[in-house]
Amino acid sequence: MRTAAFVLVALGLAVLLVPPIFQLDQQLVDLRAAGLPPSPAHPLGTDEVGRDVLLRCVYGLRVSFLVGLVAALVSMVIGGTLGLAAGSAGGLVDRLLMRVVDGFSSLPHLLLGIFIVAMFAPSPVAVVVSVGITHWTSAARIVRSEVLSLRGRPFVEAAISGGASRSRVIYRHLLPHLVPHLLLAMVLMVPHAIWHETALSFLGLGLPPHLASLGNMINDGQRSLLAGNWWSSLAPGLFILAPTLAVSVLSQRWRDRLNPRMRSELAL
Repeated sequence: MRTAAFVLVALGLAVLLVPPIFQLDQQLVDLRAAGLPPSPAHPLGTDEVGRDVLLRCVYGLRVSFLVGLVAALVSMVIGGTLGLAAGSAGGLVDRLLMRVVDGFSSLPHLLLGIFIVAMFAPSPVAVVVSVGITHWTSAARIVRSEVLSLRGRPFVEAAISGGASRSRVIYRHLLPHLVPHLLLAMVLMVPHAIWHETALSFLGLGLPPHLASLGNMINDGQRSLLAGNWWSSLAPGLFILAPTLAVSVLSQRWRDRLNPRMRSELAL
């Protein structure tokens, strides 16, 4: 767990501090330094047009993280709203909304995302819309299940018996208990959104080709593999893998704290 926290802190500091210090020109090339292997001057080498791979990985992680965070937030808003409506209303509304969730869940996320993003020019907005529309179903299921669990709690039943309106029950009693679960679901969705953005950019449908993103870097690096420049693809791949594993470890610990009973049952 400490290693995962250290990795996230180190990457977070790099994303926050490196871009203001090193003003990277996305269009600048230096053919004299093209294809250089890792060295003290360039710890992760240079790409096929002479750009520093480490610096571009940091910029790419920053772009991918921002896109993934906004996309995860959009998914949480859509899924949380529908899940809250389904769980609190119940009956026919619940059944109809959950059939919509089941319908979206049955569709291949990546293919649906490609279809959505192909209707726009490559841009961060197109990726956010694509990921937000295709990844809200898990949030809806989580929120609905928590609302159904909370509706049977004594304090909620007491509020309803006391004449509290539905809106007061939602905002006063349900939302405060849902916030930790929503935050956890959003944290878990950020790496998934980054992977989705990377896949779209790798296919040429995500972010603009000149923009430093991890998917674009892997796409560019695969052309350099035949020339022996393995670092051009390996470095951005590691920058995707490291935060994903770190978030997975920390979120598992967070989930255990939110559900201690589930952890004790699994331990048995």
